[in-house]
Amino acid sequence: MMNKLVNILPALVLALPGLGTAQVKIGFINSITGPEAPIGENLTNGVDLAMEDLAKKGVKITLVKQDDTGKTPVAMSAMEQLATGDEVAAVVGPYTSANANAVAKLAAQYKVPQVIPAAAKEDITKQNNAYVFRLNAPAHQYAQSLLDAAFTFGKPKSIAFIYENTDFGTSTSKTAKDYVAQKGFQVVADVSYPKGSADYRSTLAQIKSKNPDLVFMVSYVADAILLMRQSREVGLQPQAFLGAGAGFTTTDFAKEHAISENVISCTQWTEDVNWPGAKEFGKRYKAKFGKEPTYHAACAYASMMIMAETAKHAGGDRAKTRDGLKAGKWNGVMGEVQFADYEGFTNQNNHQMLVQQIINGNYETILPTKFSTKKAVYPFPKWK
Repeated sequence: MMNKLVNILPALVLALPGLGTAQVKIGFINSITGPEAPIGENLTNGVDLAMEDLAKKGVKITLVKQDDTGKTPVAMSAMEQLATGDEVAAVVGPYTSANANAVAKLAAQYKVPQVIPAAAKEDITKQNNAYVFRLNAPAHQYAQSLLDAAFTFGKPKSIAFIYENTDFGTSTSKTAKDYVAQKGFQVVADVSYPKGSADYRSTLAQIKSKNPDLVFMVSYVADAILLMRQSREVGLQPQAFLGAGAGFTTTDFAKEHAISENVISCTQWTEDVNWPGAKEFGKRYKAKFGKEPTYHAACAYASMMIMAETAKHAGGDRAKTRDGLKAGKWNGVMGEVQFADYEGFTNQNNHQMLVQQIINGNYETILPTKFSTKKAVYPFPKWK
């Protein structure tokens, strides 16, 4: 699988025999506990599989894990410890946009290379930060892939937005609002909510009264489930429910069959793609952990493989690791990866987003067509 991962590093680094014979320390910041732990588990599992494969390849890494509990101050303290106490060569993570953005500023301060596996906030890689690299697609690609899907399958004219008032929620919804403005869409509702609220029914009832063709949602797991459950209760009936990644792409969400069926979401990865090792990764993950992987697992796996091998070739030197990440090209479970500067982004991988829908209880790829496994169900059927 990841033997197929091709890492093209600068000739100078590759030509130095014996570089990196000592153990290299890599930090990993993740939401191991706290409200984002269900998604954090996927990242941890992906990194665990990467560590197995690195060992098989003779790449010996000391992994130093830090739990940010989903809280930004904790994530920043974790980065301080990794950079100055543990003196790691590099860091992978954190998961959430707020935490990744805060840690990115410390990565620049301490000159510690950081690969972000799955945080979407646009600004993270728009600050000309030479030490921060992002493997996953940024927020605007989440929004555009979902909205383009709706345009492909139907002729919607109006949209309602409901999203958590976090960095992830506001960044993703803003890019979606900018995009629909270009398309001449009517925005009939624009609602942000405090993460972890107990009841959204009055808000959803107000959205229902506007009769939107599309409902665009940005939420982590618990809120994604509650929003859909209460959408059913109030009878909200758009042409499509569009969930912008995160909570809408998890097994916890999918197993809520009464409310998750036919919801459309976007993702960074599925087993259906022909990227080297993707199908094998999915099978191996299920065999080891007894559950379906989300894109977060594949993102974390690829991020750790790339970071660990690059840091090892650089002998643990932070500046050389940064240079190796900047110059490298890889091809593996996340497809082709190259950290480039474009459209105001720095060190951003221009990743292909996928659109999926839960059909008969399973996530099925519906776009791009070359990867599709099922025909989309559109419009959203009437609630049972």
